[in-house]
Amino acid sequence: MLKVQNVTKKYSNQLAVDDVSFNIQEGAIFGLLGPNGAGKSSLLRMVTGITQPDSGSIYLNNQLVNSNAIASWIGYMPEERGLYKKMKVEEQIIYLSQLRGLSLTDAKAKTQHWLKKMEMQSWANKPVQDLSKGMSQKLQFVTTVIHDPKLLILDEPFSGLDPVNAELIKQEIFELATKGTTIIFSTHRMEQVEEICSEIVLMNKGKNILNGSVDAVRQQFKQDIFEVEVSDGHLGNNLAFNIKSQAGQLYQIQLNEGKKPNDALSFCIQENAQVISFKEKLPSLNDIFIQLVAKDSVTQFIN
Repeated sequence: MLKVQNVTKKYSNQLAVDDVSFNIQEGAIFGLLGPNGAGKSSLLRMVTGITQPDSGSIYLNNQLVNSNAIASWIGYMPEERGLYKKMKVEEQIIYLSQLRGLSLTDAKAKTQHWLKKMEMQSWANKPVQDLSKGMSQKLQFVTTVIHDPKLLILDEPFSGLDPVNAELIKQEIFELATKGTTIIFSTHRMEQVEEICSEIVLMNKGKNILNGSVDAVRQQFKQDIFEVEVSDGHLGNNLAFNIKSQAGQLYQIQLNEGKKPNDALSFCIQENAQVISFKEKLPSLNDIFIQLVAKDSVTQFIN
């Protein structure tokens, strides 16, 4: 659905995006990650045609990104919200729907559908300026998806939402992906990425420093750490593993070099410890994010 090929963008003397490449398959929920200033927003502006790459190419459905494709195929919800505060909620949705090419009849029908779906019927005739931050966020989401975009770009979509409405938006994202919508999810909230995304790209200082499936990335950075829960007995350091932490009968262990999980289990059995559970603890995306960004910063400093 989307192909970013060797894209570079420079502002004055600042290299915002540095030779970035990745592909996104149709129907994928794709996480675009990175700290502030990593180049995420600069890249998204090029994907949406707001700015043009200095070099490289961006293809949407095997065609170079152009204004016609952007108008009909892309829905973009930026982190900086843009709503007309004095317009009423229903009028706002209908107006923006028509700008996206919907007829007045279709715009009205889809507006009623989404107002009901997002539990906003009681706010339909109230001005946007009366909405809470969370309700404004829901309205912004509706105006972004109202024209059924093939590529949906969400920049921090859960900002300002309470847990109930955050779950509502999350379920809508899953439903859209199931129907074939390709979604780019840009955030610095790693726990949300693990819940929602199947593929990720991690950017730092304009570069793509990591990409792949969420599962493969976590496997790549695993450190042979396991959680062992026992109902009886006591575990201590041994030839198979070292104890990293203990909370009651729950131990976090790390295998010694050259040892396998079965070696750890064998030791537990030898110690007459009744094992209730034994599972690998993979690093979180947040752990990997911190590790790679910190390492990249140190490397840049040394160089």
